[in-house]
Amino acid sequence: MTHPSHYAKTQPDKIAYQMAGTGKAITYRELDELSNQGAHLFRSLGLKAGDHIAFLLENRLAFMEICWAAQRAGLYYTAISRYLKQDEIDYIVKDCGAKVVITSPQCAAQIAGLVSDAPGAPVFYMLDEPLPGFRSWVKEAEESQPKTPIADEVAGYDMLYSSGTTGRPKGIKRAHENNPIDVPNPFLKFLCANMCGMGQDSVYLSPAPLYHAAPLRFNMMAITLGGTSIIMEHFDAEEFLKLVEKYKITQSQLVPTMFVRMLKLPDEVRSKYDVSTLKGAIHAAAPCPVEVKARMIEWWGPILIEYYAGSEGNGVTVSDSKQWLSHRGTVGKAVVGSLKILDEDGNEVPVGQIGQVYFADAPVFTYHNDPEKTQRAFNDKGWSTLGDVGYVDDEGFLYLTDRKSYMIISGGVNIYPQETEDVLITHPAVADVAVFGVPNEEMGEEVKAVVQPHDMAKAGKELEGELIAYCREKLSAIKCPKSIDFAAELPRTPTGKLVKRHLREKYWPKQG
Repeated sequence: MTHPSHYAKTQPDKIAYQMAGTGKAITYRELDELSNQGAHLFRSLGLKAGDHIAFLLENRLAFMEICWAAQRAGLYYTAISRYLKQDEIDYIVKDCGAKVVITSPQCAAQIAGLVSDAPGAPVFYMLDEPLPGFRSWVKEAEESQPKTPIADEVAGYDMLYSSGTTGRPKGIKRAHENNPIDVPNPFLKFLCANMCGMGQDSVYLSPAPLYHAAPLRFNMMAITLGGTSIIMEHFDAEEFLKLVEKYKITQSQLVPTMFVRMLKLPDEVRSKYDVSTLKGAIHAAAPCPVEVKARMIEWWGPILIEYYAGSEGNGVTVSDSKQWLSHRGTVGKAVVGSLKILDEDGNEVPVGQIGQVYFADAPVFTYHNDPEKTQRAFNDKGWSTLGDVGYVDDEGFLYLTDRKSYMIISGGVNIYPQETEDVLITHPAVADVAVFGVPNEEMGEEVKAVVQPHDMAKAGKELEGELIAYCREKLSAIKCPKSIDFAAELPRTPTGKLVKRHLREKYWPKQG
């Protein structure tokens, strides 16, 4: 059992977190003191274990300080995406029941309209120099509270909201177990320590927005294990490689779009940086095209570790590079829960047959304030699903084909667009791609692709024809797009998830 408060005693001057761009850093002693001060402030405001706070912040040191303050005060803490609009933020703040909301001057424009002194409204804090209407986090926490622990420490948990790629985001809540603060998440410890080799000697590189589940949890686990975490303010492909060399990075957690961007750097840029210190690169969040992953393993060596899970934590599969190379395309074997593949009627299907992916004997979760969505995620046996579709081979390895909601039905044939996307993204002219179904009077639906080219000047009929022909060389014609549109940018969340509904809506009548 470990916690940063333990390392504050054994390695007080070691850097816990450091920002990649500014170089600003915080030691284990400082992290312990600041998180204690935050916990004292929460108690002084009347917050007790099981209450909620929310915060909207850019990647910065205070982000992690606040998480650890809430964690040791037994609070549920909700990190909100910086890319949401004010009404979406308002919805999350009210839905999670936040009693305290914390932001920064950089994010203030999105949240200032929510500030209120009405009875029952949250207390709004701002880091740095507060704008009118906000209270000062620095004055009330860092300059006024004791640096010693609160008397009633108990473990709190993140309560994060789904990315909303298919609708309104929902909070994912785990039961409050009144655990001591130094009881780590067993799966995360297994994945980071056992699978990825993270420990006190690790230097972890965090390239993604911290409000997302995996970056937040991995950054906390890196410190739980006594290492150092370098946090990028924003991801940039070449800068990532530069930082690996500069800090002798040992582990990182990425998403497939980051792999694609690094692989599309010129050869002379990729070969310029020494990445030999990397011992583990964890990836998840979105499907990784087989060819992209194979090239990454060829470049970085067999250090890629893939897992399939949701913020719900209802089940997990893991695959290391050795397993993946002998089962290309797999997302691994179950390490939390057991896999069940079901047909439309809820019956288990034979090995190798595609169906909806469920986990049995797995942790239970709820969608906060949405009993109907919670109920839809479980079947009558208590097995739960994230809505993904796939199959299991005879050795128990899971292969995902797509999300159920993205499946295209053309002339009665089920088409999973991920397969087509995985082909098109490998074309040199393609920077990003989305494939989905659009109306077809005869077939019901037909396959449509929207491509973000590397050079918009080349978008047009000639490139469209070239890409369709390229796809037909590798896939059956029914899986290939009948037409391709071009866009300067595709709607992805900062964590790499494609928001297909924003694209599909343009092609479907409102009643559809």
